[in-house]
This record gives sequence, C-alpha cells and structure tokens, in this order.
Amino acid sequence: MSGGQGLGDAELERAEIDELADCWSRAWTDGAGFAACCTAGVSYEDPLAIRPLKGLDPVERHAATLRAAFPDVRVERTAPALQRGAHACIPWRLRGTHLGELAGLPATEEKLVIHGLHYLELVDDRISRARGFFDLYDGSVQLGLLPPRGGLGESALLLLRGFGLRRGKSSA
Repeated sequence: MSGGQGLGDAELERAEIDELADCWSRAWTDGAGFAACCTAGVSYEDPLAIRPLKGLDPVERHAATLRAAFPDVRVERTAPALQRGAHACIPWRLRGTHLGELAGLPATEEKLVIHGLHYLELVDDRISRARGFFDLYDGSVQLGLLPPRGGLGESALLLLRGFGLRRGKSSA
C-alpha cells in the first residue's frame, strides 16, 4: 500500500489466492482440514489416487495416508500461486522421510523431495476440483523402489513392459 490507499484489485486477488494456497498446504501437512478451503463436494486427483476422490472425507483420508507414510511431511510453495478467473495453479515442493506404509509398500526410511503443482477450479473462492501433478517415477527412485533413469535397470523394466530396449545416443 502506498500513499494511504487500499490494496488494488490485483493485489487483493493475489492476497486471496495466496491465503487459499496456504490453507491448502496446511490441510495437507498439518491436518488442518480441507473444509476451510474446499467445497463439500470437492473432486481430487493425483498420481497416487487410484481413482478420482469426491468429497471432503475421501480427500482427508488420502492426505492422512500421506502424513502417516511421511510423518515429517512439509509442503512448501515454490512460487506464487497464479489465478485467472475460476482457475488457479499452486506450485509446491514436498519434503519428508518415508517412515510408514504407503500404497502397500513398507517404509524405506529414505528422504523424499519432489516438486509438483495443483491445478484448481474455484467456486465462490473455494476449491471445487484439484488435480495434482508430480513425477511419481522420480519419487519411486528416491525411495529406492525403482532404478534410476537411463540405466540398465530402467531398460530391463521397459523391456518387461513391452517397450523394447532404448538405444544409447548415436555419435552421428
């Protein structure tokens, strides 16, 4: 604010989306509850959700599973949230140590740092739909569950999946 004037419309919108993004992050990490930032019929998808989740309770259970697997989980915003009309995007970084079961996999005690983002659809300044995107393969490599990219282990997995062998770069 300058010259004693109030926030302009753009600053007010940025403040509102930043507040919503902070509320969203707290719900994931602190169990603060999604009801504070989402509609009752919120729809949610991410690479770990087997099927889209519908409603506050399924999303709360999904987040609780993450917190149980990574009790020290932190979701940090990596850039300002962006909003245009009824759509928003929140870039984030998740940090945590895999100390509990996740999707039937026992704890690896490995540290995980993964970047991602959530695309949001908003209704009355609340999240009505959220889609999370992150590199599940990279996360699995960090936890020691899959081989690193570019190595023999990855080639063997691709061969087993029917993709054939990858050829190295040619020096033509």
